[in-house]
Amino acid sequence: MKINMGTIDRIIRSILALVMLVLYFTNIVTGTVGIILVMISVIFLLTSMISFCPLYVPFGLSTCKER
Repeated sequence: MKINMGTIDRIIRSILALVMLVLYFTNIVTGTVGIILVMISVIFLLTSMISFCPLYVPFGLSTCKER
């Protein structure tokens, strides 16, 4: 896996994931939509931790600076 996520992208994903988790666990968003938000937030956290987004690959996208 080649890193394809920059620092800003990782920070934004982490913040969005935390916001979605707070919305779910404070019962602001419940039901099916809440479960979907939790799943998306887990994916966001995992991809930000490993700095790799599989959806970027088919489109040839990368938000990290070239080394």
